Amino acid sequence: MRKLMLVGRSEAGKTTLTQALRGESIHYHKTQYIGYGDCLIDTPGEYMQTNHLGRALALYAYEADVVGLLMNASEPYSLYPPCCTSMVNREVIGIVTQCNDGNPDRAEQWLRLAGCERVFRVDSVTGEGIPELLDYLNQPGPPIYH
Repeated sequence: MRKLMLVGRSEAGKTTLTQALRGESIHYHKTQYIGYGDCLIDTPGEYMQTNHLGRALALYAYEADVVGLLMNASEPYSLYPPCCTSMVNREVIGIVTQCNDGNPDRAEQWLRLAGCERVFRVDSVTGEGIPELLDYLNQPGPPIYH
């Protein structure tokens, strides 16, 4: 499986998605540091929301095969500027979380505006969209040059 790095603001659902992808029971856990595992890199939302800490995300992106930009469907605005994926030298996908609340169509539109050509809609609690995301991560990706 390709290694996925999850990026997004606090409460976007990164840690819950990590638990769902691993087949673990879902429980609340506030990520305080970058969680580096075999196939997943879970990042604190504060790293996305704070300019100084954002540099750490750029460094950890080199350890990933795929970078997943997460956005909760009930977000009132996007933290991702238009075309920001062009700055990442890894494949970048969009992941809309908590699709049963808010406006998942708007969240997907914002992720596409950021540059995500592939967007998944998931609900980590019900498992909706998790098999499709796992199938995608199990497919071979383009070569990565370090």
